[in-house]
Amino acid sequence: MALTDGTKTSDVALNTDLYELTMAQGFWESGQADVQGCFNVFFRDNPFGGGYAIACGMGQIADLVENYVFDKEAIGYLSGIEAPGGGSLFKPDFLDHLRHFRMNVTVWAVPEGELVFPREPMVRVEGPLIDCQLLETALLNLVNFQTLVATKASRVVHAAEGHPVSDFGLRRAQGPDGGLAVARASYIGGATSTSNVLAGKMYGIPVFGTHAHSWVMAFPSELEAFRAFALSSPKNCVLLLDTYDVHQGIAHAITIAREMEEAGEHLAAVRIDSGDLAKLSKETREAFDAAGLPYVKISVSNDLDEYTIQSLFAQGAPIDSFGVGTKLATCDPQPSLGGVYKLSATRLGDDAPWEGVMKLSEMAYKRTIPGVQHVRRFFDASGCPVGDMIVDDAYATGDLSHMVDAVDDLVSYDLEGLQSRELLECIVRAGERVGEPARIEESRTRCRESLMLLDPAVRRFLNPQIYPVGLEAGLADLRRDLARRERGGSRRG
Repeated sequence: MALTDGTKTSDVALNTDLYELTMAQGFWESGQADVQGCFNVFFRDNPFGGGYAIACGMGQIADLVENYVFDKEAIGYLSGIEAPGGGSLFKPDFLDHLRHFRMNVTVWAVPEGELVFPREPMVRVEGPLIDCQLLETALLNLVNFQTLVATKASRVVHAAEGHPVSDFGLRRAQGPDGGLAVARASYIGGATSTSNVLAGKMYGIPVFGTHAHSWVMAFPSELEAFRAFALSSPKNCVLLLDTYDVHQGIAHAITIAREMEEAGEHLAAVRIDSGDLAKLSKETREAFDAAGLPYVKISVSNDLDEYTIQSLFAQGAPIDSFGVGTKLATCDPQPSLGGVYKLSATRLGDDAPWEGVMKLSEMAYKRTIPGVQHVRRFFDASGCPVGDMIVDDAYATGDLSHMVDAVDDLVSYDLEGLQSRELLECIVRAGERVGEPARIEESRTRCRESLMLLDPAVRRFLNPQIYPVGLEAGLADLRRDLARRERGGSRRG
């Protein structure tokens, strides 16, 4: 059995930070095994200096939970790890516990492709402390990177103004798994295709590719190389113009286009991968139009991102499609989302009430939100989102007309008369999936439709407007009460 991303089941449980296992052993030994925890995944700042993020990676969580087992090989490895002070790091009784371990968590998550904002939970996990703790690293590994990539892709697609964007990032991605994650998340974020053939097979993403500079260099001349490729791939013929000289490449491509017409075929496009893309694309368009070949499209690549594409269109570049590689795959200039997984409530059993907990920190910016949180999104009369409210039903006042800012409790928002809906959906219950995850096409459509409804002021690249995220009044009161109690030195007292 394998996970959706190709990871072997036997590797899943060990794909974690060591301290998750040492904490699990500590919980087990100290009598905390029956204590339940509620954890939330969230981020503190929108990536890329933007106004939003696109939730991604949630579609693989159920696979992770259901396949989280410690097989004989994993137990054998753990038994051989030595403690720095001497002896085995893990005790035989605890390893025996892991040998029979099955994840028993319940998970709520924002659907893939949905808009998400700072401080609000993207994923909520409830269950035994040990289970929740063991899940942390692998869960963050799924959600952090794919959310970052989907967000980057959505920005690039927005800049492309409806022109196709293909993911060309596999060779620059952080390893094979990174390449698969980039292809999957960028497609959800709006890319139209990927160069990654394995991702196409695994996820049903359209694949795209033609030839590289090496093809041209392998033939005695550029014209012969173009002619050979047109004969080999007449239904997928895109010629790369800049191996030697773009203007020479244009002339040769026009020759091949006319030969293809005589054979009843058509040159699909040409691609430029270097130089002044705005200037060269204009010259290419003029040459093909003058030659009576207006149907030949122009594609460009070469370290593109949303700002470069925006600049090309501002210069009037007649470009039809984009291949975006390095800066999409590496999420330049921000390599990490910074999503965290924080404990927000505990209870002593299934029938006991949840008790909110919070981290105060030396920095107010890192103060967490307590409680068993869910999120309600509010919409104006035209269906556009205008604010998200974080709610804990156990402390809710029943008044959803106002909320307190998630960071600054001196700021509040009026939501009087607005319609709302719940964002988090249950995807795993007691360790078993609830239904099947949405198809990747559904997530892609959700992303596109959500962005269309988002205020352009929030979506813009430069100094975006801040989208309101706040706390329901009862949850805001709980946070203040817990902060005072913690500063007084007692949480349960």
